[in-house]
Amino acid sequence: MTFGRVNPQFSLEDHQISGLGDVYYNLTEPALVEAALKRGEGSLGKGGAFLVTTGKFTGRSPKDKHVVKTDSVADSIWWENNAEMSPEGFDALYKDMVAHMQGKDYFVQDLVGGADPKHAINVRMVTELAWHGLFIRTMLRRPDAEALQDFTADFTVINCPSFQADPAKHNCRSETVIAMNFDRKMILIGGTEYAGENKKSVFTLLNYLLPEKGIMPMHCSANHATGNPVDTAVFFGLSGTGKTTLSADPERTLIGDDEHGWSDNGTFNFEGGCYAKTINLNPEAEPEIYATTSKFGTVIENMVFDPDTFELDFDDDSLTANMRAAYPLHYISNASEKAVGGHPKNIIMLTCDAFGVLPPIARLSPAQAMYHFLSGFTSKVAGTERGVTEPEPTFSTCFGAPFMPRRPEVYGNLLREKIAQHGATCWLVNTGWTGGAYGTGSRMPIKATRALLSAALEGRLAEAEYRKDPNFGFDVPVSVNGVADILLDPRRTWDDPESYDRQAAKLVKMFSDNFEQYLPYIDDDVKAAAIS
Repeated sequence: MTFGRVNPQFSLEDHQISGLGDVYYNLTEPALVEAALKRGEGSLGKGGAFLVTTGKFTGRSPKDKHVVKTDSVADSIWWENNAEMSPEGFDALYKDMVAHMQGKDYFVQDLVGGADPKHAINVRMVTELAWHGLFIRTMLRRPDAEALQDFTADFTVINCPSFQADPAKHNCRSETVIAMNFDRKMILIGGTEYAGENKKSVFTLLNYLLPEKGIMPMHCSANHATGNPVDTAVFFGLSGTGKTTLSADPERTLIGDDEHGWSDNGTFNFEGGCYAKTINLNPEAEPEIYATTSKFGTVIENMVFDPDTFELDFDDDSLTANMRAAYPLHYISNASEKAVGGHPKNIIMLTCDAFGVLPPIARLSPAQAMYHFLSGFTSKVAGTERGVTEPEPTFSTCFGAPFMPRRPEVYGNLLREKIAQHGATCWLVNTGWTGGAYGTGSRMPIKATRALLSAALEGRLAEAEYRKDPNFGFDVPVSVNGVADILLDPRRTWDDPESYDRQAAKLVKMFSDNFEQYLPYIDDDVKAAAIS
C-alpha cells in the first residue's frame, strides 16, 4: 500500500520499481520517528531526539564510492580519486537491488538540494530505514506540502543497508557500495547504515553539475553579518578544524555549516540542516549546538547514552570519535531563513596543525589561496586512529577530496576567478597546536581564534602591521588587540626554537611533496606561490 503525499504521476512504479511492501511518501518528522521506533531502529532520547547506532560503519566509505564510466563523463571525472564502475556492473547492481527490495517497506522523501531555486536540484531519496528518511529530511531542503503534488526528481537515490553487493558481478570493491550513474540520474547505496552517505552523495552530484554553470561548489560553512547579507564569510575546513563551531557565531547569521555554492548571485547553502560532531561538545562554549541534542527529531548518531536516563555521554568515543547530531537549521536561533548570502567578502581556510608550526592566522594572496585550497591540509593526532603515534599530515584537496568528482584544478581555478572578480580577502587560520607539537604543546585557545576571526571579518586587520613568514611566505599580523603577541609568532611559543625550525622544515617538505601532483596543471603565479 501507498501512504503519504506524492505526485500521482511520479511514484516508485514510474521508476519501474514494484512488488514492494508498504511505501511511505514524504512522512513528516513525528511520523518518521514513530515508524522508526515501531521498527526498533533506535531509541527515543531526551526531548524527543532519536538515538541510533550504525554498526560496522561509523563514517564514510570513500573507497567504496564508484562512478559509472560512460561516454558523457569519461573525460570529466577525476578517475584517480573516483573508482570507476562499468555500465554493465551498475545495471546488474540495480536489478539485484530492486529484487532485494521486493516485499519490504520503504520510505520516500522528495527533497531539494540548494537554497537558490535557479541552481537547485530535486532529489528523491528511497530508504530502507525510517530514520534515514528522518535524517535526509533534516539535512536537505523540504518543499512545501503543496509543491509535492507536482514534484519530479532530477536524481534518485536508493539506500538499502541490508543489501550486500557482489564485487565480481557488480564491478565494485566490496560488499559495501555507493554507485553514481550520471546518465541514469541515479545513485545506489548498499551495505552501510552510516547516514552521512545519503547527503554526501547529493553533494557529489552538485559538485559535478555546478561547475558547468560557472558556479563554485564549496565544502565550507558560511555566515554573514547580522542584517547585512552582503558581508558574507565562508569557512573551508576538514573534519575537526572548527568549521561548524566557528561559523555558528552568535554575533553573525548562519547560512549553513557544510556545503555551499558561489554563483553570480552570491552564496547559497545546499542544505536545510546541520550535521555536527558532538565529541567533547561543551554546553558553555557551544550552547546552541549542545541544545539541539535534546530537541525533537534531532538524529543522534553513534553516541553512548545511559540506558535508564538517556543522558548522552559526550566524552565516550568507544563507538567512534565521529559521533554526530543532525538537526534542522531553524534549531539555531541565528540561522538565516533564506540560507543565502552575498559574494564572500572573507574566505577562511581552517587547518588543525598538530605539528605546532603554523600561526593562528595568516593573510593569503589569491595565488597562495589557490595553493592552500588545492593542498587542503590538516593533521591527524595520536589516538584518533589505530597506529597513529605522532602527528600525521592529511592533504585533502579542496578541503573535501572524497566529494570532488572533477579534477581539483577545476575547483581551484573557479575559486581564483571568483576571488579576482569579487575581491575577497583570504585567510589561513590554524585551530591546532601552539608551543610545540601534539603531546608537548597546547591547543590553540578558542578565545584567541574567535578574537582573530572577529578582527579579520570586521576589517580591523586591514590596517595591521604584517611580517612575512620565513617558511610559508604568507603575511602574519604582528599584533592584534586581545591576542598575546607571542601567540602570533609560533617559533616564540616553543621552549626550544631550534626544535621548531626542524619541525617547520619537516612540514614544509610535506607540503612541497604533496603539491608536486598539481604542478603540471596550474599557472605560473600559483607555482611561484608554492612552498618549497
